[in-house]
Amino acid sequence: MIRYGPAGWEYPDWAGVVYPRGAPRSFDRLAHLARFFSTVEVNATFYRPFGADVAARWCERVADAPAFRFGAKVWRRFTHERAEAFTGEDVAQARAALDRLHAEGRLGAALLQFPWSFKREPPSEEWLRGVLSALEGLPLVVEVRHASWDAPEVLEELAAAGAGIVNVDQPLFRRSIRPAARVTAPVAYVRVHGRNYRDWFRKGAGRDARYDYLYTQGELEPWAERVRELADSARAPDVYVVTNNHFGGQAVANAKMLESMVEGRKVEAPPELVRAFPEALEPFVV
Repeated sequence: MIRYGPAGWEYPDWAGVVYPRGAPRSFDRLAHLARFFSTVEVNATFYRPFGADVAARWCERVADAPAFRFGAKVWRRFTHERAEAFTGEDVAQARAALDRLHAEGRLGAALLQFPWSFKREPPSEEWLRGVLSALEGLPLVVEVRHASWDAPEVLEELAAAGAGIVNVDQPLFRRSIRPAARVTAPVAYVRVHGRNYRDWFRKGAGRDARYDYLYTQGELEPWAERVRELADSARAPDVYVVTNNHFGGQAVANAKMLESMVEGRKVEAPPELVRAFPEALEPFVV
């Protein structure tokens, strides 16, 4: 099964673009997205660990969508805060929400999102092995952005550990990992971040600026072909296509474009989104 969806759901700038403008406080953004998408990536778990009770409530909010699965980022303690070894308590905290999502049958993938600065060197390889071991039993996928990781032996080691490799679209600098359609586990994963070259590495650029980008149909066509290739792989029965160019709801528009392009049919989208992106979405939505 191929699942499409954006990264995150709590963005104030999505009001009137993805969600109804002036919606009451009781409006459930996650449940609304689950009407139109079969996956959404949880961003909040990257910034701090959450308890199992919170994860259970997320599951309750998508109860009306039986095919829906979460992608969930692993706490940044394991990907960005590497000055000191993580502890058993760190592992327990990081796993609490992820284990509950998994037990509920709602966890499609637990995402280890490493930064571009995480280069393939012996200490980095040792760190990655330790993280994969600590989180064993979860459907892990690994995102690396530096080209030093683009090696057959890396893919072989991930496959041996049962971990997926994330196929990334990002601004391409000299040592950025290139787009691909690689599969190393039962879960195949694609993440598109936009191509905002100006702000990607600009000092002082905030999150919104870095991910402010809307893909054109022509830019997405190679990715639609890669997604089909991933779906045809005997190794990966589940494919996740996640758009992270969130600013202004652009990720939601591009997720719908990709869904339509891969599936070869027009798809349903939030009415606010269609009004916000009429030219981009007209060929793809009903």
